[in-house]
Amino acid sequence: MLRRKAYERMLEWKRKSNGSTALLVEGARRVGKSTLVEEFGRREYRSCLVVDLFQAPTEVRQYFEDNRNDFDTLFLLLSTYCRVELFERDTLVIFDEVQAYPQVRGLIKYLVADGRYDYVETGSLLSIRQNVKDILIPSEEVVMRLDPFDFEEFCWAMGEDQLFGLIRSCFERQRPLPDNLHRRAMRLLREYTLVGGMPKPVSTYVERRAFAPVDEEKRRILELYRNDVARFAKGYEFKVVSILDGIPGQLSKHEKKFTLASLGKNARMREYEKAFFWLGDARIANICYAAADPSVGLALNMEQSALKVYMADTGLLVTLAFSNSAKTGEEAYRAVLLDDLGINEGMLTENLVAQTLVAAGHRLFFYSQSGKREGEERMEIDFLVMRPYANAAGKPRVSPVEVKSPKQYGTTSLDRFRRRFGKRVGSEVVLHAKQLMVEGDRLYLPLYMAGLL
Repeated sequence: MLRRKAYERMLEWKRKSNGSTALLVEGARRVGKSTLVEEFGRREYRSCLVVDLFQAPTEVRQYFEDNRNDFDTLFLLLSTYCRVELFERDTLVIFDEVQAYPQVRGLIKYLVADGRYDYVETGSLLSIRQNVKDILIPSEEVVMRLDPFDFEEFCWAMGEDQLFGLIRSCFERQRPLPDNLHRRAMRLLREYTLVGGMPKPVSTYVERRAFAPVDEEKRRILELYRNDVARFAKGYEFKVVSILDGIPGQLSKHEKKFTLASLGKNARMREYEKAFFWLGDARIANICYAAADPSVGLALNMEQSALKVYMADTGLLVTLAFSNSAKTGEEAYRAVLLDDLGINEGMLTENLVAQTLVAAGHRLFFYSQSGKREGEERMEIDFLVMRPYANAAGKPRVSPVEVKSPKQYGTTSLDRFRRRFGKRVGSEVVLHAKQLMVEGDRLYLPLYMAGLL
């Protein structure tokens, strides 16, 4: 298994919990949940019992119904079925794909209270109505979100641990990398942009260093997602697919707000809000909302009718953008890598930053002002994040983040944003392809440092 940061978080859960809580690992399909938790169980416990609730036959599911009040019998049956010996306080019981049989999730409260084993659940689409129907969500659950590989994890997979260690050190000291290593880091970041962070494409690229087989893996994932839409988004599956297919086109625009008119002349947000929620809940897309009045509590001023939609994985976005052909060959990927194909660079770069910020724990917000009203200045701020501000004794302030892909660019919106919101604003961040540079309260960062914000 390739190294994941989430493994350390699971170790921390085991140490702190000591059996008092269960861990729920949630995330998109094919993001590596099952592989991660099973590896954790094998390494950190004397034995590991895995119940795949998606694949389990009806009679195994019935074990849970018939023995809700008799855990001795339940565990005897499960250990016999799985051929796994159980050891009190040294066995990890994994309920894989718990959304396939939510009744098991409803038992967690009592299994934890029983106290003889540790429990990890994995699941996706956990907020969909049919997956929480008739169950009480246990307070004994600690939730951990698993995202695709971030850029640092991709560096680890590629054997570039030392390079990212240097990136982190330079970020902390606010010093640029040596030019040759900067070029190396940018090249690696472009590879990451094309491959993405889904485990199977990453491992395929690490093994073969070719894009065509990676593209095949990504197409399989997208097909799985489309099948999930047909299965779980009943009643509004067409709307979900329309939004999904429209993401590359929407992000190719100068102003990347999702235009509902592209879905239909009379389309309204109230008709599509379930579809946007579904894509976000499935972790297929990252939804970025407008903040009407940026302040420390960004969510308090969220405009749900104005949003941007990014693919949760940049590699899947690339494949989706090429989906008009049956497959994408090595030559096309190499051309994008060398910026010779003419694909919209801003689309890829901004999606990359959105994915990176989510992986770093940020919720996605942006700010937009049309400039159409009298005396109003036009502003487009790509992202807003909360960061400690040195000039305010380390208290959090709103940091506007602008993503710049061209070689020449302006920062007019950043200037106007500070004039408009004054003391609410902390450091300004420009993410670009160039070296790190500091100008007063404005920090110019190379794109490979975005995950350190």
